[in-house]
Amino acid sequence: MAHDEKIDLLRTVPLFSGLRERDLERIGALADIVDLPAERRIMTQGERGAEMFVMVGGNARVERDGESLGERGPGAVLGEIALIDGGPRTASVTLATDSRLLVLARREFHTLMDEFPEVRVQVLETVAHRLRSLDHEGVH
Repeated sequence: MAHDEKIDLLRTVPLFSGLRERDLERIGALADIVDLPAERRIMTQGERGAEMFVMVGGNARVERDGESLGERGPGAVLGEIALIDGGPRTASVTLATDSRLLVLARREFHTLMDEFPEVRVQVLETVAHRLRSLDHEGVH
């Protein structure tokens, strides 16, 4: 993928909206863009996580304990919880359609979190939202 094409793709990701060109170039150096086929499982609940994904194109099905948590589409951040706390994956994710994904490995993820506080805040807000939606008793 050409450098400029990667930057243009990063610009479409809500997580990186508002970042300057130079910042997008830095993120482009940290991340890989991959195209994967429908029905590819990209993470399995209970396994150790080695990367985070951002859906750029396509859709993915999310399941926890065998129950559907719905589909996620472009802009969705997946797999960040295991990278934040080093614990196992909290859900399984299977691509519902042919998909394009931005992939950040563990070390690159932590570099991103350190260098871009505004991205770190958005990732943590995503985690907080997920916790609230999973806790049926209500988190205070």
